[in-house]
Amino acid sequence: MGFEFIKKLPTPDEIRGQYPLPPALAELKKNRDAEIRDVITGKSSKFLVIIGPCSADNEDSVCDYVSRLAKVNEKVKDKLILIPRIYTNKPRTTGEGYKGIVHQPDPEKKPDFLAGLIAMRKMHIRAIDESGLTSADEMLYPENWRYISDILSYVAVGARSVEDQQHRLTVSGFDVATGMKNPTSGDFSVMLNSVYAAQHPHSFIYRGWEVNTTGNELAHTVLRGATNKHGNNTQNYHYEDLVRLLEMYQKMDLKNPACVVDTNHSNSNKQFAQQVRIAKEIMHNRQLNPELHSLVKGLMIESYIVEGNQKVGGGVYGKSITDPCLGWEASEKLIYDLAEYE
Repeated sequence: MGFEFIKKLPTPDEIRGQYPLPPALAELKKNRDAEIRDVITGKSSKFLVIIGPCSADNEDSVCDYVSRLAKVNEKVKDKLILIPRIYTNKPRTTGEGYKGIVHQPDPEKKPDFLAGLIAMRKMHIRAIDESGLTSADEMLYPENWRYISDILSYVAVGARSVEDQQHRLTVSGFDVATGMKNPTSGDFSVMLNSVYAAQHPHSFIYRGWEVNTTGNELAHTVLRGATNKHGNNTQNYHYEDLVRLLEMYQKMDLKNPACVVDTNHSNSNKQFAQQVRIAKEIMHNRQLNPELHSLVKGLMIESYIVEGNQKVGGGVYGKSITDPCLGWEASEKLIYDLAEYE
């Protein structure tokens, strides 16, 4: 057989029982979820900033980063809602490379999925406890969702996953804001169809159970740029792109039209420093058009303590081992600048 079954892993309920979210933090999450919901539904004019490392590769440096973010959040919380990126699953275009802490709690050692599931949960809980900020993570593997479903306040579905039936149906059972990225092809219709599927109820098989879902009215679009047939990156954050998305939203029966723009990936042509310019252009365009101001609810920004990236084992504390990120000083300044637009 092509599969070698190594060992049976604990269920989500077993892991959650061993590493529970304390009641005080659960209440904090409830309040944060409500704040974010109000932004997506248009009840609040606050702006979402989903910001943090490309991949959460080290508990100490990630929690250090999030604690810094919490101090900034206190100064901008009347205008912005800062949501730390704590991405514990890293999609890889070719399947090669570091796949996130859930695979390798120590990036320099072999995969250990049991240790990874525990490390993922412990890091998220520690970050909330030390910062008061609940976080975002990417749902790369739908079957892993319930290991941290009681912790997250925002979920992202990536460009390579957004066309997958299981991802769409799983999101339909969420009660938190979930961003569905445009596929790598850039097709807006695929992205909007994914939102439609996620917003409606479904029946399907999940982790060995027959389940029904009620639909997630907080599912929304995320623009992350695209890759054309020649392998070149193209952008979709410009004014014309946002107007086109708005027009397509208006032709579909979708609740709470909303868009978050990813300032990195194909939108920046993977030039991480361009995120500052791109973020400001988007904020400027929101000011030009009241309908776009209502549509664009937030930004995604890749940021860590030290700018750039390094190879696994590079040894620089707080520097990405996957995609390059903005450094802390530039990120802090950008957050304050974004607050000035609101």
